[in-house]
This record gives sequence, structure tokens and C-alpha cells, in this order.
Amino acid sequence: SAAALLPRDRCCFQLTASGGVSGSVGQLNDGQNRVGGGYSPATYCINGGSIIDNNDRGCILTPPTTQFQCDQGATPTSGFTISSSGQIQYNGSNAFYACPATDSEYNIYTNPVEGQDKCVQITLGSSGKCSGNAGSASFASYIATSTSSASSIQINPPPSSYFTPSLPPLTQSTAVTSSISAGSAPGSSAPQASTYSQLAESLAPQSISSLSSTQSPTLQLSTYSQSAQSPSIPAGTSSQAASANTGTTAAPSSASSILPSETEGSSACQTTLIGAYQTPHLIVPVSSSQPDHAYGTQYNATVNSGTSTIFNFDIPQDYHGRTCSIIFLLPEQSQLETSAYDFSGTGSLTFQELSVPADQQTTYNSLPSSRRQLNSIPIQSGNSYVVTSESCQAGQTESILVGSQGGLKLSFFQDWNPAALGLFITSC
Repeated sequence: SAAALLPRDRCCFQLTASGGVSGSVGQLNDGQNRVGGGYSPATYCINGGSIIDNNDRGCILTPPTTQFQCDQGATPTSGFTISSSGQIQYNGSNAFYACPATDSEYNIYTNPVEGQDKCVQITLGSSGKCSGNAGSASFASYIATSTSSASSIQINPPPSSYFTPSLPPLTQSTAVTSSISAGSAPGSSAPQASTYSQLAESLAPQSISSLSSTQSPTLQLSTYSQSAQSPSIPAGTSSQAASANTGTTAAPSSASSILPSETEGSSACQTTLIGAYQTPHLIVPVSSSQPDHAYGTQYNATVNSGTSTIFNFDIPQDYHGRTCSIIFLLPEQSQLETSAYDFSGTGSLTFQELSVPADQQTTYNSLPSSRRQLNSIPIQSGNSYVVTSESCQAGQTESILVGSQGGLKLSFFQDWNPAALGLFITSC
């Protein structure tokens, strides 16, 4: 079993926060570590300066914000120790920061988050367990063994032991044949070809509440025209003006259908993950604060005044002659089962297509030039948006740069599970 691969000298503990906020540290289903919210205390294990959680997920500091969370298949960040007094330290420092995720819950970071003035300093204690422990070996070999050489490809479907898969297989072209009512929740019909999506239902804890087949998110119909002002993009890139596109939300939850607005003479495709759709196969943030640092592919996307995120989509050859819609889905937090997001500000998300595909080594300074501006959309929770619709770029890799303007800040865990969250391409 996988457990047999774990190093024998690991030491396990639970975490308690003290300082600006206090309480036990629990977890969201996606592995985000939280103080507050009434979550059951999570269990962690340390070995060789690295930490994993009780679900064998590697605990990392996500770039560029340094959020402390545990991701399936991730190689855990090294540099953690537990002092003789039982305090968790990272690179010799016991200073951590709790920043509000909601009114009563806090995410954990090793550095204060830029633009969040309510972050408070905390320490993390292990209740005296594992004092003086860093371990003599690392979890890295275990993680590498259990991820089926994930480093050799851009993204893998999660193993069957992971009940919250966020990305379908690289080669999947989803065509759902089962019928579903117009009022069904986005993504409530899982891709028929994905065996691990069926395992998700059987392995998920009973505490996870799922949307019933008749429950639908309440969506409001809105139409947005592209702003005449071109959003700024990282230095070294160029922006070409494009004709205005419009974006609309999905039809509301009533059985009646509302047709989306037309864009460039083409009707928009569905704004739910029903029928043919594509998930991103590469998610790469770029940050002006570390312009030469390559963050590599991530599960999380971050967008703020200094950070943008690139999404790569590999459009199948058999999409030739079809219409594709780039859509952005932002459900209410209460509709999410296996994901989460932090959202603040009242500005807009900006969308640009890059001139050439990005890769895992792309940085802020090496970002390809902008081929065209797609749209600028003010967003609100509980809505789905069509960024643009056009003929599918069949057989090509399409790189979309998502940024922000007007002070909007958004960080989210890209997920195709109900309710789907993030950037997708649908085809019709």
C-alpha cells in the first residue's frame, strides 16, 4: 500500500495557532489550512524538513503569496522544523501570518499578503509533540513514487486515493451523453470517461454536502462590453487592439432558456461543463515582485495588481469547424464542494491571448507578447461569464493571460468538480 512507502521516522502532530488569532488548524477539502471556521483539527507529519498531511498530500508554500496548504501529488516544501518548545519554524523563523479568507476564517502564510491590511502575526505550536524534530530523510521520494513521474508531463489525473480531482486527463475530449435538465448545477454530470470522477463520490467524506440533481445556483443574466481602456500587461509585452467582444452569464436556474449574446457573429457556447469542454493543461502565475522567477505549473491561480496567471489550453484537432467559447465560472462559495477562492475589490478581470504558448519556465520578464485583448469583465460571485466566442483554434495550444485592473484581487483553486470554478473552453 502507499502507506508502506512512507519513511518510518516521521513524527505526526496537530497545529494550534497563537497570537493575532488563535485556535486549532483545520483544512478545507482541497488542502488549504485554516484557522477558525470550526474545522476538525488536521493531522500533519514531519520528516526531513518536509511536512505532509494525514491524506498524504505534500504541504507547500504556494507562489507568489506563500500560502501554507497541502496539495495532492505536490513535492512538499523543505525547511520546516519543530523547535524544542514545540513551535513550527520555517527556515529558522517561527513567524507565520494569518490573513482573512472569510469573516471568521484565516489562511496561513509565511509572509504578509500584499494589499491585505488585516493580516496578523501568529505562531504555530505542535502541543509539544515532535519537539526538536526535522527528521533524517525526506518525503520527496515518497511523493515522487506516488505521483507516477508527474514531473515528466504537464498535468496528471490525480490518483484514485484523491477524492477531489481538479483536472481531467490531458487527452480527454469530454462528450457527455446522459441527459440533464436545464436547471442542473454546473458540472453536476461528470465526464463519463473519467473513472476517478466516479471514485470521487464514493471516497468523499460524509461531511461534504453535494448539490442534488435538482439544485441549481442562482445566476443573474448580465452582458458586458469590452472596455475601451486597454489593461496594462507586464513589461516587455505589447498589446494589439481587438474589436469589442461581449460576455454573458449562463441561463438562470429556471427551465426556460435565455440565449446568450452574440460575439463576432457567433453564438456563445454553453457556460456549464456539459457537452464538449477543455480544462487548462498548464496554469502558470507570473509576478512583478519576482520578475525572473518561474513558478511552474500550479493548481491555484492568483490575480492582483502585481500578479497575473497564464492558462494553456490544447484544442483538439476534431474541434475544427466548431465554435469555442472561453468561459469564466465564479460560483458562490456555498456552492463549492472541493474548491475555494479569495475575492476582494470591485475592479475587473482582464483577458488576453498571448502570441505564442507559455510554458513552465515562463516568467514575468519572459512573458510572450499579447496577440490581442479579449475582454475586460467586472465580476461578482454567483455568475458565469463568456469572455469571447469564435471559431475553435483546432490542433493548437491557446495561452490566455488573466490579469486584473481597478484593485480586484482573486485567488482560486481551479476545479471542474461541482460547482466548477475557473477558466474553461466549451465547444458547440
